[in-house]
Amino acid sequence: MHGGKTFLFAFVGALALAGPVTGQEFFGDKKYGEFYEEDKKWIELESKPPPYPQEQALVEFNAGAATSNRYYIDGSTLNVGGDGVVRYVVVIRAVGGATNVNFEGIRCGSRERKLYAIGRSDRTWATSRTQSWQLIQQGSYQAVLSREYFCPNNGIILKAEEGIDALKRGGHPEAK
Repeated sequence: MHGGKTFLFAFVGALALAGPVTGQEFFGDKKYGEFYEEDKKWIELESKPPPYPQEQALVEFNAGAATSNRYYIDGSTLNVGGDGVVRYVVVIRAVGGATNVNFEGIRCGSRERKLYAIGRSDRTWATSRTQSWQLIQQGSYQAVLSREYFCPNNGIILKAEEGIDALKRGGHPEAK
């Protein structure tokens, strides 16, 4: 009986020594602290164009020195979706008087943009022919919106009011 206790203590001691040797605890096929994000497939929420922008809801933002156009976001359309997409209507006014109106989205995590619809002169929407996500190009107004207003520090604003406040301030307080 005494020999059995010795064996048991030796076995428990060996287990205690084996623990630190592995260096990491594993749960399933993941190390402790790793996430299962790659197992989750991103699903985009359906989005329909909002009402056409109203002049009183437009908030101007600085799209950079490289352009003489004036850029506005319709604050009433700014939305942070449950899918992590910041959607908005942008109004672009050229010096010559031409105006472009787009319903767009930005995915902060992947630094992508999508054009959902284009505004027509009769104040209706035409669905964009390109329904795919595209990388945001450096120097574009989407890059400025992403970096300075909607995706501070590579994060995402939590609600529309935060984005509107950032637009009115001239940038998000946490933007680098």
